Amino acid sequence: MKCLSVQPMRPPIDMNNQSELIKGPELVRTSKFYKEAKEGKFVRHLFSDTKTLYDSFRRGAKESNNGPCLGWRDGHTKPYQWLHYNEALLRAKNFGSGLVALGLEANPHTFVGIYSQNCPEWVLTEQGAYCYSMVIVPLYDTLGPDACSYIIKQANINIVVCEDDSKCNLLLDRPPKCLTRLITMKEVRPATNQRAKNRGIEILKFEEVERLGAAQDNKEVPPKASDVCTICYTSGTTGNPKGVMLSHENVVAAVASVILQLGDHKITSSDVMISFLPLAHMLERCCEIGIYTVGGSVGFFSGDVKRLSDDMKALKPTVTPAVPRLLNRIFDKVQSDISNSFIKRTLYNMAMSSKENEIRRGIIRRNSLWDKLVFRKVQEGMGGRLRLMIVGSAPLAANVLTFTRCALGCLVVEGYGQTECVAPVTLTVQGDYIPEHVGPPVACCSVKLVDVPEMEYFAVANQGEVCVKGTNVFQGYFMEPDKTKETLGKDGWLHTGDIGMWLPVSG
Repeated sequence: MKCLSVQPMRPPIDMNNQSELIKGPELVRTSKFYKEAKEGKFVRHLFSDTKTLYDSFRRGAKESNNGPCLGWRDGHTKPYQWLHYNEALLRAKNFGSGLVALGLEANPHTFVGIYSQNCPEWVLTEQGAYCYSMVIVPLYDTLGPDACSYIIKQANINIVVCEDDSKCNLLLDRPPKCLTRLITMKEVRPATNQRAKNRGIEILKFEEVERLGAAQDNKEVPPKASDVCTICYTSGTTGNPKGVMLSHENVVAAVASVILQLGDHKITSSDVMISFLPLAHMLERCCEIGIYTVGGSVGFFSGDVKRLSDDMKALKPTVTPAVPRLLNRIFDKVQSDISNSFIKRTLYNMAMSSKENEIRRGIIRRNSLWDKLVFRKVQEGMGGRLRLMIVGSAPLAANVLTFTRCALGCLVVEGYGQTECVAPVTLTVQGDYIPEHVGPPVACCSVKLVDVPEMEYFAVANQGEVCVKGTNVFQGYFMEPDKTKETLGKDGWLHTGDIGMWLPVSG
């Protein structure tokens, strides 16, 4: 019998000095993963032929050799079925051509609304719009009917792509005059068609628009890197939502910087990602765009988060984005399972101690004795093949993060960001096992802290308001120049409003 040794992970940078401090009074910090960052330069793209999201999808088709691209399943007992890259490209082009045939202009001043859960048609709509330089404006349930109506009116959206009957009716509750068509992915009731007709709105089926576009075969008008690709409305606690304008370069730079930082653990064409976080938000969009850029596959959950584990068992993903709420739920379930059994608690504590010691030595695996005895159910519940998890949207408790790393036996990195920066601003480095921090700046931006005297936070003490500058910083708020000036400041630094501090572990 041969004993197999596990090679520990080698940290790519000095874990005690994770960011580059730029000389000067502002105490600006930047990435150590990009040599030119010290000169104030930022990553814009990784590949010279991939500067827009239109380019990214086409690169993925080549890298995958027309491999599986968009996956879904029609029921909880059914297997995943796949749309391959070339077919996805053709259908997206046809859909975009159909939008032009319906009267939309092929330019970055044309906005297309989308109101749907994650599904292949969401991506076909997005890529179809990019074939003709149009801009995607996502709508989502938590906005509510008033905010959806406000967004459609402010962005002068003529067409919204809708998932189903209920979402159509929500938009028909308060339809602005500019809204003339709804394109539905699923069947709607005759009563809904009549209701729309009474309001002067035409309802078309998604396939009808594809067929119309295929027949007209309008010539593509690809976007430029500087063109806006999406307006992502953020629902603030008060007032109307603000439309964050992000360019193709913003998004490509953000995705490129994360891929660059992941190094040996970066995503590849063999990766499969589960899509369940809302595509209306930029964390999920960035993760998917990263997968498409390298030619990987994305499988969409079947729509019910309570049955997400069933989808994961069927898909067996290797990559997933995650949010603390999901990981807290898994942690709580395990704690509940072991709470009434002394033997289970003892085995769990021994397993955690052993796995945590391995993680401290840079060993990440899911084939130890403890994985088989204690953590097998947790791993199988997420498909059994996870190798990379990216956590964002809110702080993750230290004990939950450590549990996740031990139980899943995969690389877990945690990031901090804002919609105004596409998503990522900082990201923890592979090999850094210490929780409760969010790592150094990614290579598309630099970060500084600014004094907040009224709260007694001072940059010289490594505390203050987090400010960001780089190729991921947004173009401004749609139709709100004053708010843009206030947020970006005269010097072009984005003032996030968040209070942060540099820890010894991150510089």
